[in-house]
Amino acid sequence: MTNIKTPDSFLCPASDIFDHAATREALGLAIADCTDAKDVRKAAISVLQRAQVRGREAIKAAFLEQPFASHKTTTAYSWLTDQLVISAIEVAKTTLHKLPNPTEAEKLSVIAVGGYGRGEMAPHSDVDLLFLTPYKMTPWAESVIESTLYMLWDLKMKVGHASRTIKDCIRLAREDYTIRTSLVEYRYLTGDAELARKLGKRLWDELFSTTASDFIEAKLDERDERHRKQGGQRYVVEPNVKEGKGGLRDLQSLFWINKYLHGVQQARDLIEFDVFSADEYETFKRAHNFLWAVRCHLHLIAGRAVDQLTFDMQVLVAELMGYEDKGGRRAVEHFMQDYFRHATRVGELTRIFLTAQEDARTKPEPMLVRLLKRRKRAKPPYAIKQNRITVDDEKAFLSDSLNMLRIFEEALRTGTLIHPDAMRLLAANLNLIDDEMRNDKEANKLFLGLMLKHGNPERALRRMNELGVLGAFVPEFAHIVAMMQFNMYHKYTVDEHIIQTISNLHQIEQKELIEELPIASGILEKGINRRVIYVALLLHDIAKGRHEDHSILGAQMARKIAPRFGLSKKDCDTVEWLIRYHLLMSDTAQKRDIAEPRTVRGFANAVKSVERLDLLTVLTVCDIRGVGPDTWNNWKAVLIRNLYRATRSALENGLEDVNRESREAEAKRALRETLDGWDAKDLKTEVGRHYGPYWQGLPPATHIVFANLLKDITDSEIAIDLMLDDDRDATRACFAMVDHPGLFSRMVGALALVGANIVDARTYTTKDGYATAVFWVQDSEGHPYEASRLPRLEQMIKKTLKGEVVARDAIKDRDKIKKRERAFKVPTNITFDNEGSEIYTIIEVDTRDRPGLLFDLTRTFAHNYVYIASAVIATYGEQVVDTFYVKDMTGMKYHAEHKRASLERKLREAIAQGAERAES
Repeated sequence: MTNIKTPDSFLCPASDIFDHAATREALGLAIADCTDAKDVRKAAISVLQRAQVRGREAIKAAFLEQPFASHKTTTAYSWLTDQLVISAIEVAKTTLHKLPNPTEAEKLSVIAVGGYGRGEMAPHSDVDLLFLTPYKMTPWAESVIESTLYMLWDLKMKVGHASRTIKDCIRLAREDYTIRTSLVEYRYLTGDAELARKLGKRLWDELFSTTASDFIEAKLDERDERHRKQGGQRYVVEPNVKEGKGGLRDLQSLFWINKYLHGVQQARDLIEFDVFSADEYETFKRAHNFLWAVRCHLHLIAGRAVDQLTFDMQVLVAELMGYEDKGGRRAVEHFMQDYFRHATRVGELTRIFLTAQEDARTKPEPMLVRLLKRRKRAKPPYAIKQNRITVDDEKAFLSDSLNMLRIFEEALRTGTLIHPDAMRLLAANLNLIDDEMRNDKEANKLFLGLMLKHGNPERALRRMNELGVLGAFVPEFAHIVAMMQFNMYHKYTVDEHIIQTISNLHQIEQKELIEELPIASGILEKGINRRVIYVALLLHDIAKGRHEDHSILGAQMARKIAPRFGLSKKDCDTVEWLIRYHLLMSDTAQKRDIAEPRTVRGFANAVKSVERLDLLTVLTVCDIRGVGPDTWNNWKAVLIRNLYRATRSALENGLEDVNRESREAEAKRALRETLDGWDAKDLKTEVGRHYGPYWQGLPPATHIVFANLLKDITDSEIAIDLMLDDDRDATRACFAMVDHPGLFSRMVGALALVGANIVDARTYTTKDGYATAVFWVQDSEGHPYEASRLPRLEQMIKKTLKGEVVARDAIKDRDKIKKRERAFKVPTNITFDNEGSEIYTIIEVDTRDRPGLLFDLTRTFAHNYVYIASAVIATYGEQVVDTFYVKDMTGMKYHAEHKRASLERKLREAIAQGAERAES
């Protein structure tokens, strides 16, 4: 049995939480005048409810004053619950169902089980009770239990309960691991104490002492399934504090298993059984306290049981726990970095404990290990223990600081994991990694070799990172360990993102992604400077989370780090350039019209050589893929691929070849060849009706679609072609109709109404007055529309374009930002560029994304007689960059400052008004 902490350990005096004398007196007075059971229960509830509210308010106030004091808080909530439960039972036994001479069969013991039995409760945790009887339930016991439960339910407690005999408990616990787990942490509350003691003894003698291996296996299987449901990653951006990887349930599982094995009553007892060292126990305690504090704050903010640390909750919890903005980072980012660091430590403790159980043969070694007949031999001072690399001669190991790196090389060479004993040794001796070692040529050669020579470096880098070795050897890296970027775009912490990018590079090198990444795979197949690309990926985001631009500052930091790694002057310069411009290709491909010749020429001038183009392309692909599991898609692949090919051609054949005239001639030639069956007159009409930008800005397949839409079109007709574009992971929507002002905005509104996300758009007017517009759209999940949905899509679009549905009014209900996403604040930046295009002004709007944003922007353009030639949409989570290629009503660029200022002001007004509406 577990004894709950005494009132002395609470945040405030116990009498402030529950005043026994006052409550007892109030109950006596309230019940004295009652004439029937209903009145007694009502009177008792009134008294206990006041006590409950007073107690909860006292705990909450004290906790908010001491926002990290979770242990005292959880025991206080549990103790308050104890007093309310015991008081309700006493009313049931002494007033509602008096029994002057109870028989042996009418003994009743009330026991707390599960988390409540452990004596830890968040503000809105469940109350799990076991009503224990010696024999079959008697009518008196049944009445007492029923009346008690009604009172607890009236107190709005979420009560889970069971009424059983000791024999029932043993039988059901043997069959059901959930019941068995709840009984591991049983705690006597009130009633017959001897009956409760007998339950504990029989559980241990008849069940726990003989089934430890089964219980451990069940708990580990349960943990794996729980992690799978939560996403399988420790660094999920909206983690579940209770059920997620590295969360409270993982810590509790460790404790459950140890209670089962050793009968320990408190976590500190784990030291006595050599499960943890004193330092590891302190780590356990710090993680436990931190996670419980977070969970308690979540419950208090929500006013109910909530364990998901959603984006909006992260901001509020960080504020309550006293985190502040500093060092160029928001308070919430500092808070989440602490959260992920604790989650990492929980993972380390889990590994240490599980290996200790294997060593004791309580938990069997994995089947593969047991079947392995030939063991790989480790070089001194190492040994292989339980198929894990460990240190055989500690003195010899510590005598040479380079062993702090060599052990990771040995693990990769032997194909083994690192034993927790070795992990402990590494973590305890990080001081050996000093400036002398960091500047040692052999040490740096070893470190680079871990990335370049032994297969996938992901495992070594991740383990080095978790143990603090990576941050010790590259001190600049320590700053970004467990660093969260508070946005919806990045799915991993910065350090995990870097490791993911390096893993992606290794996969491409191993020819595992040839079909998905033909360009990057081809570059690596031909050969690339591996030292440069691996070091560039390792360092590309090393300056995140500071006041300065992380690309510029990161390049400056690389100037110092890369020479230490032993790179030549030329290679160091290339690494520095790659880091300085690591976003250039991604931004150009996603935010600019690649069909615009100046886009390609400008990018080619920045890159300067095919060698740098190859390196930057590989880095860009790995970087985007490393953002999250669903970030890379065919759309981005096509953009990067097209930019690469156009730039390579420009670099190899000369920039003068990148011009509008050559593209236009090639496009017309391709169309004539495809439409060779057309009447000569019709073909001449089609080829002659379009201006130059139409031929240069659209792929040949789209020219064919428009040729068929425009052929024999009438002035009253709206011609639409919807088709799945597999190459781009999008649905292509082509429109042809008589042009009129504001038409592009109406088309955007029509697509917004059907929930379509526009990822790219082009619009052109023919010489005979028809508008040709093409949009590439995706559904809310980022996928093309299924063929079955296209007819309804077309019907809704036509209704809107005909004016049967007014987009401006209809879109208001759809233009909402979800509550959990309102914590993100994205500043609005609007830029005008008259140099990036030969004939258009490029207006880039960088702001907070929402469903109706593009419609608001295009409507503002229409009201101000701005002609939109194309729109490129780049979305990064909650942030969007909408780029428009425009002319004024006279067909000129926006050269006049006053015109640009006026248009920017109106765009900002539209954004602000829309944002206010979306959050209302």
